[in-house]
Amino acid sequence: MAQTEVLTRPKKRGLPSANLLIDMPEFELGDRFTPEQREWLDEVGFIRFKGFAKPETVRQLGLEQEELSRRWVREDRKTLFGTPLIVGKQPGGEGYVQRMPFCSVFGEKHHEFLKDPRFRTICEFAGPDYRVGEKERDGLVINHYRNEDGSVFSQQGWHTDSLRDVFYLEKPRRYLNVGFYLDDSHLEKGSVRVIPFSHQQSTWNLLARKRYFLDVEADPAEYVIEADAGDLTIHDGRCWHRVAKASVSGPASQRRVMYLPLMEGPLKEKDENSRMPLYFRLRRFAKF
Repeated sequence: MAQTEVLTRPKKRGLPSANLLIDMPEFELGDRFTPEQREWLDEVGFIRFKGFAKPETVRQLGLEQEELSRRWVREDRKTLFGTPLIVGKQPGGEGYVQRMPFCSVFGEKHHEFLKDPRFRTICEFAGPDYRVGEKERDGLVINHYRNEDGSVFSQQGWHTDSLRDVFYLEKPRRYLNVGFYLDDSHLEKGSVRVIPFSHQQSTWNLLARKRYFLDVEADPAEYVIEADAGDLTIHDGRCWHRVAKASVSGPASQRRVMYLPLMEGPLKEKDENSRMPLYFRLRRFAKF
């Protein structure tokens, strides 16, 4: 598939220019990737699978996420396995965790969800040695975005996931960022913004095209990946991407996304004695 083959005429108003050029099919994931799905992800850098999980599954996972958040706030948790928690406050003063690592280690429903054989399909697509690393890196992460007073996680600036490899003293690699949606994520909620085809960029552009996490402005080439609760998306971690701030506020802005830890190479599991990686220490220092 050539880059020009995914470009079409505008179909929907109100979206960034890239959305008006790229018409993403309504893909569904079965027991294997179809040739079209493989080609689309390899060429464009992202893909969306509609209706990956049923509404009742989404509801149960959402309830467990809320319980884990309440539990960690009660316990005054600051880190899990060396990974810091990001904690905000609701307008009434109640705390809630806005970046939740290792959720499948502490949540049985999340652990069981990862046994879905289609996650093995995704691992096989990523490469022959890939696995779901529930106790590696940050484990299964849930990001909880809200646009309201007290929220400390309403957006994320431009970045690639390759920078993390550098701080782990590893060579930047192809990394598939797999997101499962617990809430609808439409344009008014900000949503993930990806620069299509940017996973094919040079190493210099991968590291220096934008200021990591500090640049938050819209890019003319960005594409908004809109999704419904229960959808699953994948984007190549070498792509430049951000999460925009919602144009709505309060409960209407809630956007919870679960991110899978796809790993390869030697097993490097973490536990309560694990140290905080330099990557997170620098983020705290820079306050982003």
